[in-house]
Amino acid sequence: MTEERYRRLANADHRHLWHPFTQMQAWLEDEPLIIERGEGNYLIDARGRRYLDGVSSLWCNVHGHRQAQLDRALREQIERIAHSTMLGLSHTPAIELAAALASIVPAGLQRVFYSDSGAEAVEVALRIAAQYWQLAASPRRKLFVTLEEAYHGDTIGSTSLGYSEPFHQHIRHLLFPTLKTPPPHIFRFHQRMTPEAADEAALDAAAKIFDRHADEVAAVVIEPLMQGAAGMWAHSTRYLEGLVEMARRAGALVIVDEVATGFGRTGRMFACEHAGISPDLLCLGKGITGGYLPLAATVATERIFEMFLGRPEEFRAFYYGHTYTGNPLAAAVALANLELLRDQRIIESMRPKIELLRSCLQNRFGEHPNVADIRQWGLMAGVELMRSPQARQPFPYAAQTGARISKAARNRGVIVRPLGDVLVFMPPLSITPAEIEMLTDAVHGAMRETLGEK
Repeated sequence: MTEERYRRLANADHRHLWHPFTQMQAWLEDEPLIIERGEGNYLIDARGRRYLDGVSSLWCNVHGHRQAQLDRALREQIERIAHSTMLGLSHTPAIELAAALASIVPAGLQRVFYSDSGAEAVEVALRIAAQYWQLAASPRRKLFVTLEEAYHGDTIGSTSLGYSEPFHQHIRHLLFPTLKTPPPHIFRFHQRMTPEAADEAALDAAAKIFDRHADEVAAVVIEPLMQGAAGMWAHSTRYLEGLVEMARRAGALVIVDEVATGFGRTGRMFACEHAGISPDLLCLGKGITGGYLPLAATVATERIFEMFLGRPEEFRAFYYGHTYTGNPLAAAVALANLELLRDQRIIESMRPKIELLRSCLQNRFGEHPNVADIRQWGLMAGVELMRSPQARQPFPYAAQTGARISKAARNRGVIVRPLGDVLVFMPPLSITPAEIEMLTDAVHGAMRETLGEK
């Protein structure tokens, strides 16, 4: 691409685009990084420079870019049909993908409802749970138990289930109330408890909520093992098991949001498998198509599905859906993604990469005086930086420390995106050992450059 064309694109971007989760004033003051193409685990910009995709194109890329089997599935499907509605019709890729998903999700889940994004998958689960209890003649069950600083998406319903002050403060008045319980991270990190004591404190806090509201809780909603957008807040399988057990005892449903953690990211197909959890509703997105196309799914048990059956005049149907629900192109690529995960035993082969990432993070960041915490599940990790870790004193928000480090990492050939001052490591599952070394070296070098040699 010529410099003239780059300038034309950059000017058009600044003139017409509004980027998500971006302070546009800062964006307009800088040169945009314009991605032209992808190749394996790398992104290539409009000037021909290559960058390791350390953020998996926002946590969704599984096998790298231009993966031959996924490309082929897309080409073959587009020669048949690009889109056909699922309202009153069905189509082959949606059927085959639903059957394939039902064969790999935790036991008991078998009804697949498609949507277009992870937020919608959660929105669907929320709506199903709310209607379920109305149909079950339990109208008092209207409340949802969620974790503090949870993030489940940006539709109004999914935002209500979570809440992040920087993201959502201006729409707080639109949100409905939920019962928020503190996760172990708050006790371990901020109150300096041991991991075991933090689990106990968090479970005690949740128990108090269920004691007060047992017959009002519709469902508990949880990101299993790792609260992503909160800042890579990890919790143990013990905590997950305990929270789910409380929900079961209270008669509530269990909704597991695996939009970020699903499809191998934590070292198992689904994070809830680490704890042996089988939820009532499972929310899937991001990696479902290998990161190729927008698609999401909410998978329900037969027990829940059957509650919605009845004669038309009973109005028990689930009245929800969108134009592109279950798009054939996306479904065909998702099916190829599952085949690739199975045939190449990708998840089974991840253990050495997970351990290498753990070692690299500890060796490069563990002793730095501004590193407050390192958190990891599988190939998703966060390194939290603070001005004074001992005093739990963060860097000033205006300093944009994490953003400056991420920008410096680009000059070292790596693209990462922080969560505030938490440096996020979320590479494709196809990353090689040499690329794990490159990723951690680049971010470590960028950190030292930004904060000064320490």
